[in-house]
Amino acid sequence: MTTTDVAMHMSDGIVNAPTSLIFGVISIVIVGYAAVRARADLDDRTAPMAGLVTAFVFAVQMINFPILPGASGHLLGGALVAILVGPWVGTLCITIVLVVQALLFADGGLTALGTNVFNMAIIGVFVGWGVARALRGLARRSRGRLLATAFVAAFVNTVVASLGFVLQYAIGGAAGATTGTVFALMVGFHALIGIGEGVITAATVGAVAAVRPDLVHLLRTAPRDAPATAVRGEGSSA
Repeated sequence: MTTTDVAMHMSDGIVNAPTSLIFGVISIVIVGYAAVRARADLDDRTAPMAGLVTAFVFAVQMINFPILPGASGHLLGGALVAILVGPWVGTLCITIVLVVQALLFADGGLTALGTNVFNMAIIGVFVGWGVARALRGLARRSRGRLLATAFVAAFVNTVVASLGFVLQYAIGGAAGATTGTVFALMVGFHALIGIGEGVITAATVGAVAAVRPDLVHLLRTAPRDAPATAVRGEGSSA
């Protein structure tokens, strides 16, 4: 049986040229702005972390995990990078991964690169960050709650990012399927992928926080009256 990768690396021809062009321009503008904003988050401590996170996401995206018989998915990484290095740097991390994959591994079409960046590096990262930031007070109370926050943020970012794909297909779909069918398949599959995404994200964030909580952007940018070291123990509270 052939296994199908249903994660969101859109190939060439799924949407028409005008739609690809529009989202390509939007992605260039937002990623360019992210590059400007990211300067404030990068220093001698965080820059190496950003490089490690980019390499980790690239490596893990090459590994598929089964979600249903004949279908598999892989990490998108939006919430993971947002929690560890922040949304602006995280957007750059995922963009770099997608560009390298498209150019060197033909994973995602070149004409679809803008749409893929929009879905995974922009929607995925900022939705993941929005959820994590909303739950930041909870995340700082204990290690278990930090893991739960990471899981929820990753799950939600995966499902919402898939809606970006649906939106693009609704605007200029060229593959012959109805928008309703694409919606059902994308949301259904990515709800399952989101579970795997949540587990990987929670495990990775938990591992970093256990050793160096000061390197977790979500904790480092929290209010001053809640010390980052609170996540080291289940019983600690802010």
